[in-house]
Parts: sequence; C-alpha cells; structure tokens
Amino acid sequence: MKQIGYCVAGLGVGKAHVAAAAANPHVGYLAICDIDEARLEAVGKQYPQAVRYNTFEAMLEDPNIDIVSVALPSGIHAEYAVKALEAGKNVLCEKPIDTTVEKALRIEEARIRTGKKVGVIFQNRNIPVIRETKKALENGALGKLILGTFSVKWYRDQPYYDAGGWRGTWAMDGGGSLMNQAVHTVDLMQWLMGDVESVQGIYTVANHNIETEDLTASLIRFKNGATATFVSTTCCNPDRGTFLQIYGADGCIELRGDTIDAWKVKGITPEEEAAMREKYADGGAAAVAADPTLVTGHASQVNDMVEAVLQDRDPQVCPMEAIKAVRIINAVYESSRTGQVIRFE
Repeated sequence: MKQIGYCVAGLGVGKAHVAAAAANPHVGYLAICDIDEARLEAVGKQYPQAVRYNTFEAMLEDPNIDIVSVALPSGIHAEYAVKALEAGKNVLCEKPIDTTVEKALRIEEARIRTGKKVGVIFQNRNIPVIRETKKALENGALGKLILGTFSVKWYRDQPYYDAGGWRGTWAMDGGGSLMNQAVHTVDLMQWLMGDVESVQGIYTVANHNIETEDLTASLIRFKNGATATFVSTTCCNPDRGTFLQIYGADGCIELRGDTIDAWKVKGITPEEEAAMREKYADGGAAAVAADPTLVTGHASQVNDMVEAVLQDRDPQVCPMEAIKAVRIINAVYESSRTGQVIRFE
C-alpha cells in the first residue's frame, strides 16, 4: 500500500484533520504544526507518532510531507497555502478558502503554476441527506426550481469572540455570522440551486461587541430563474440550527440540519416519504449503516485529498468552486454598504 506524508497546520479546527489523517491507512507519516506550544503539546500527546513543528517554514522543509492542511485563521489562508504550494506540497484548505475573491484567486494561480493539488473543506456536501437532495435535484424531482429559503440561526456568546482574538474581525475573519458560521450553507445553496445572477443584502451588528456582522438577510436570484432568501445570525438564543428549504413546480424538500422535515418529490407516496424520514433520521445513521462508504465530516475530505494525490486527480472541491461562496458573501457585504443590487457576470 502506497504511503504518503500529511501535516496539519493550525490545531484548532485542524484537530479534526489530524484525527482523519491519523486514521487513514495511506498516511504513513504524520506531522502537526502550531505556534501555540500548549496546543502543539496537547495534540502531540494524543498522537505521539506525529512529528511536531512550531513554525510553518520549518515544516515546509520536511521532504516527507506530501499534503498540508491549512487550518489557520481565514484571512491568512491564501498566504500560507501559496507558501505550501511553492514548497512543493499539496494543500487542503479550511473554509472559507480566504476572505476575498482576490486573495482566493492567488491560491488558484499558485495551483496552476506549481501543478500541485488544492482541495477546500466543504464537508457538509457529504452529509447523507445533502447527497440525496443533490441527486434528487439533478434528477428533476422538484421540476422547475422556484424558491429556496436558507437560514442559519445560531448563537455565539461574547466570550466566544473574545477568546479567539481573530474572530469577528474583518482582517482575519473576513466577516461574522455569514463568512464564518454560514459559509457552509452558502456553499450548499449555490451547489444545490445553481449559479447566482444577483445578490441584494443587509448586515448589522445586533448583539455583540465585534467589528463584523452578527446578522444578515439577503435576496439571491439565480440564472435559472429561481429566487432564494438567506438569513444568518449568531444572536439566536437559544441556538435554533440550520434550515434548508427548496421548492419547485412539482414538490419541495425541507431539511432541518441533517434531518428531513418534508420530502414531497414528484411521484412519492406518504409511505415512501416516511421511509425517507426514517432513513435520514439521526444524521442519516441508517443510510451510513447501509453503505459504510458514506464517510462524513472532515474525514470525508481528508480521505478524498489523500486519494486525489495518490490517483493524480482533482480533489472533491477545487479552488474555483470554493470561491463561489466567498463571492456571494462579499456581495452581501457590498450590497449592504452601497445599497445596490450586486450583479454577477
């Protein structure tokens, strides 16, 4: 079995990358990197086989490393992803790919220039019920798409923002509730409903002491004629979760998190809908039990990245696909600041 080397830089959310890499049978060499010695020590104790680095530059000199997960603050993703690519490493970048389209394009340019692989984390695409929804839409199960309503109604207290240092700042976080918390749902919206034509939105700081927003409301129009509303907030106390609702001429799909509220697609019987609800209850536990290849969470994309390098193919989510969510989010911010509808080419 061919073995490769994997390093995770940034041991906050990066701990999920470490767990996935450590469990992958093709990863024969594991490294971890963080400037925070306490975090490096804690994760190192959990994975004693991992080689430790306290600087990104020293890690890049290690010839045993083939892939680097960049799990650093959002506003420096491009800077460090480009460094890794230019050092001959393949890169798996945490979401968002970066905070602006311009910076994200630097990653794509470096990918082309170096010939290395770049994947971007959008693991929610691999939630079993999301996969099923994508398949249903591709098969025309709702007919002509008409309306989507998407909402991320989460709660974060002030200490959450204070503890991070970079959270809730334009320079390092690139935004608040929309860029940080709701970016996954923005990605799912455009992935499920199609290419965006225009965005109109507002943002505000409703209940936190932060630079960036903690609430947005947007109207999105798609090139296929459909329309969606999108709400994001970290002020919803108690936290109410995430809702994805898509309506077509022939039916609707309503999801609450990773479970089904309604699955009224063309030709389905009440009994079949009940079976769908049961299959995808508890995060799709029954679906995963029936098909063990349905790997979810960060492991799904870490494994995909390893396979992409071994098989010399593109990862699941490439930079130009990941940039779409960043473009939509920044259009919401621009629309709020200018009062204009932002139109996409």
